[in-house]
Amino acid sequence: MRALPEGERPWCSGVAVAAGTGSGPLVEDAFGWAVRYEVYDESADRGVELPREERVPVRTGRRHGTVFDLASLTKLFTTIVAVRAVERGQIDLDGRVASYAPELTAAAEHGVTVRQLLTHTSGLLPELPLYEYADDEQRLARLSAEPPTTPPGAARRYSDLNFLLLQRVLEHACGRTLDRLVGDTITGPLGMADTRFRPPSSWLPRIAATEDQRRPWARLDRGMLRGVVHDENAWALGGVAGHAGLFSTAGDLAVLCRALLRGGGGVVSSASVDLLLNAPGLGFEVDQPWFMGELAGRGAAGHTGFTGTSLVVDRARDVYLVLLANTVHPRRRPGNSAPRAAAGTALAGAVG
Repeated sequence: MRALPEGERPWCSGVAVAAGTGSGPLVEDAFGWAVRYEVYDESADRGVELPREERVPVRTGRRHGTVFDLASLTKLFTTIVAVRAVERGQIDLDGRVASYAPELTAAAEHGVTVRQLLTHTSGLLPELPLYEYADDEQRLARLSAEPPTTPPGAARRYSDLNFLLLQRVLEHACGRTLDRLVGDTITGPLGMADTRFRPPSSWLPRIAATEDQRRPWARLDRGMLRGVVHDENAWALGGVAGHAGLFSTAGDLAVLCRALLRGGGGVVSSASVDLLLNAPGLGFEVDQPWFMGELAGRGAAGHTGFTGTSLVVDRARDVYLVLLANTVHPRRRPGNSAPRAAAGTALAGAVG
């Protein structure tokens, strides 16, 4: 083992990139290491590298590609499940959350709607320390009782709690757990066999490591994470959560992007794709140059994830960009989306 030379702190350990059009892929490539570090050396403030022969490279290809923790890209899947439930008449976008999940007492008191969850206008806090509670009953009690900090509908404030409440709504209304809903609604129909919550142990050789998760930089002491969800709340909730928990490959996410560019690909209707991707977007962020670069400006929609993931779908240019990186390996750093934006700008320049 050896420590990184002073000042050598790459943006990520490794990255998989997929770009293409609604017709098919243009680029699929991989760089760097899915597993590069053994531990994070707090005293030296650097990662301790594994010997080169023990590192695991990032790879591409169906059934062989590196599997990444998607973090908040999970929200896009939860959103698509919600829109499909709207199509089926199982929920109403402007229906009140408590009409589907009456245990969500604060949402009931303040009249929070499904649309407000999907547009981050519920007024809820960004997150709660649910990982501090002893069991799911206590976690649900805290989540259910948390009131909005501003009147619902008054302002936009990004919040993981929106998608935890949405998970409760969907599971009640559809009669299945979120992992089953994602499988039945999205990954099964699209053949996304490398996308799931709680990946099995047989996937471990393909999974990118995330963080040497320890206090004080993290919220829990779990050591080097690989194959288990990085997000502390999603982990405390058993690995299946509306805001985080999915694992996938760049190739699988490209399949989803192509389906959206083709008007839903049989997963949702073209009208629902408009709801998802047109401003202000449901679940998706629209025209955000800070991570889309010059793809932003003509209605591009996408999202980022804390672990280093991002996805952009640009219907005006008929292109998509998937960038999966493990920027938190071996430990989290202040956010930097400049490489994501640069990739978006490069793609925009290439396709015109």
